[in-house]
Amino acid sequence: MTTSRELSVFILQDILENKVFASEAKNKHLPKDYQETAFVNMLLQTGLRHLVYIKSVIKNYAQKKFPQNARVAHYSLILGTAELLYMNTPNYAVINSYVDITKKHTNKYIAGFTNAVLRKIATEKDRFKSEDTGIFFPPEFRKLLSSSYNKKTINFIEQASIKEPFLDISTITDFNLPQSTILPLGGLRLKNNGNITQIEGYQQGLWWVQDFSSAFAVNTLNNIKDKRVLDLCAAPGGKTAQLIAKGAKVTALDISEERLKRLTENLSRLNLHTEATICADATDWLTNYHGEPFDIILLDAPCSATGTLRRHPELVHIKKSSDVETVLPIQKQLLEQSANTLKKGGLLIYCTCSLSKQEGEQQISSFLQKHPDFKTHQVSIPSELSVLLTPEGWIRILPSHLTSLGGADGFFISILDKVN
Repeated sequence: MTTSRELSVFILQDILENKVFASEAKNKHLPKDYQETAFVNMLLQTGLRHLVYIKSVIKNYAQKKFPQNARVAHYSLILGTAELLYMNTPNYAVINSYVDITKKHTNKYIAGFTNAVLRKIATEKDRFKSEDTGIFFPPEFRKLLSSSYNKKTINFIEQASIKEPFLDISTITDFNLPQSTILPLGGLRLKNNGNITQIEGYQQGLWWVQDFSSAFAVNTLNNIKDKRVLDLCAAPGGKTAQLIAKGAKVTALDISEERLKRLTENLSRLNLHTEATICADATDWLTNYHGEPFDIILLDAPCSATGTLRRHPELVHIKKSSDVETVLPIQKQLLEQSANTLKKGGLLIYCTCSLSKQEGEQQISSFLQKHPDFKTHQVSIPSELSVLLTPEGWIRILPSHLTSLGGADGFFISILDKVN
């Protein structure tokens, strides 16, 4: 029988060697009816958040790389060290489990080496824990951020991102939970217990999961009842739900049929409905659209997604600067086409869950230089959120913001008026 730890080892290997998201790797390796996903998630998240330091600990006893046919031992050592240092699992349980995994997939000699290394780490785990300075970012990811931020800001982002995030939810009514914190601009924040569907109000469709940063743009909009809104790259539907709940008539478009199915299911649970739900490539659809211009276009553009690293710590190990370069022309094209599909006097909302200023500030600066018919819309936000406002009047949220409340996802938001 395959154990949770064994599955976690192969998921971790898939993530790091094939540079894929954890969700994709888990879908590949975990059975659909798997019952221990909470432990697998905790183990993987812990290992990925502390991976840089864990590797340095292992290197004290294993300097050479394992051959490809024995790489399972390498990932067993990573997760074994994660449990020893950060999850308070008894030493014997950790060592026996990962030695058994290694023996099953390699041979008794490599298993014996794995046993020796884990025993040495267990013996000195108090020292290793005390020497951990909280390093999270590998050199390549630090290089990616260095084009947008100075060293001090990067360190602040790193310190905030290594902590496990809270669960943020958006609500349709004035629904509240006694154990939650009310967020600025609306929404609730509570501790994530890993069992979302059992939280009060979920089955009744009173709320949906949505990070503070993701909810920010729509939360600033007023008086959009009956406005025709085009929600581009809409799935899984958090912003779509916000717009509909505010009374807008929303056309939701996404390229992924599977993700749109999830959007439809989410909206159905919330008893919310779009005017139309369209599965199409946004660039093709916008090129061929000849209908009435929209009052509002919300472009949650394809991006490097680096702002979600608190929830997806694998990002810092699989993303490179080239990933930012790849999405820039797509974002630019979608902005251009959205401008042509928006009515005069309408709003163009551009946002990305990226930390890169190339995908945010620089992208919008370039757009505005070429489009004198657009100007920055004045955003009204509470004074305690003024730190999020850029000199240009846009919104830049970093994981190191809102630290008193537990941080936030990285996000960029620009709301533009199409002037007459």
